[in-house]
Amino acid sequence: MPHRAPDAAPALALRGLVKRFGAKLAVDGIDLAVPTGSFYGLVGPNGAGKTTTLSMATGLLRPDAGTASVHGVDVWSDPTAAKRMIGNLADGVRLFDRLTGEQLIAYTGRLFSLPRDEIVARTADLIDLMDLREAAGVAVADYSAGMTKKVALACALVHAPRLLVLDEPFESVDPVSAANIEDVLRSYTASGGTVIVSSHSMDLVQRMCDHVAIVSNGRVLVAGPVAEVRAGSSLQERFLELVGGRTHAEGPAWLRQS
Repeated sequence: MPHRAPDAAPALALRGLVKRFGAKLAVDGIDLAVPTGSFYGLVGPNGAGKTTTLSMATGLLRPDAGTASVHGVDVWSDPTAAKRMIGNLADGVRLFDRLTGEQLIAYTGRLFSLPRDEIVARTADLIDLMDLREAAGVAVADYSAGMTKKVALACALVHAPRLLVLDEPFESVDPVSAANIEDVLRSYTASGGTVIVSSHSMDLVQRMCDHVAIVSNGRVLVAGPVAEVRAGSSLQERFLELVGGRTHAEGPAWLRQS
């Protein structure tokens, strides 16, 4: 399991987060404390409120109520200071995809006021890490889904944030690149960085994370160390037990091949 560096203050603290979209209550008073140095998984069914919660936590979406703070800095009262500590791989956010991969990573470094020499070195390191060397000079608009995910992750890493918030980071990424990225993330948390990953892959979360929260209908059903949340079952079994909806259906008769 990833090592968690001791720290009294949580890397991310969410208190009473609420978000409505018209008549729909997407997030219903979420409270969550993510320990510094942890590898924290956020899992839940489609429409559970995971992406909305992470968007509010990282300053992309203003909550209707509640607070979010990163290492004690309020995301909404001091957004510049908070966002300097966050590396964000958000779902559905458009990239400046007319830039090449190399240009996009470098541009992101400039947004965080990194020195020019540092940007050049970090961009080269990240291109190699993500196995994007051959595509470094190609416009991101022409990237595959997996390559786009990798360059977006490189942008999230370029300023060496204290907190990484990753929404489905391995979706569409090839197995070799995924294994390399896992190694980097484990090293990052071992050094005291914190990762929050939202994923539908229970196996990935159980393998990589030391903490997990199960979310459904905009609420946290259970949260804590993975072993405690599993309670002697697999994470998949515990998830189905808490969330429900499993029907064991065989499908319609016309679909069966006998």
